[in-house]
Amino acid sequence: MPEEDLVELKFRLYDGSDIGPIRYSSSSTVAMLKERIISEWPRDKKIVPKVSNDVKLINAGKILENSSTIAQCKSPFGELPAGVITMHVVVQPTLTKTKTEKVDELPKKTTCSCSIM
Repeated sequence: MPEEDLVELKFRLYDGSDIGPIRYSSSSTVAMLKERIISEWPRDKKIVPKVSNDVKLINAGKILENSSTIAQCKSPFGELPAGVITMHVVVQPTLTKTKTEKVDELPKKTTCSCSIM
């Protein structure tokens, strides 16, 4: 693989820690990056993504689409020689709908206790 086809990326997590920097081919897709992030995610974190849809990658203020390649996502600032591109990682776990338990509390009625004199 030619040297100019490689892009060095690091991923900034929600707590300020990083994964990387790691070199990727510019033809790698965002979906591939997400899978790599999940496999290298520090297990001691409170929030751990389980599937790639739990992860959003942000570069230059834009949320990256899974089908985009790194070459398509690079901002003009990524053209700096020997520069490492930092992408921000946002974790939004998929919410599963659960049945709510029956609540014994009745809804509170609001009553006015004002007195006009």
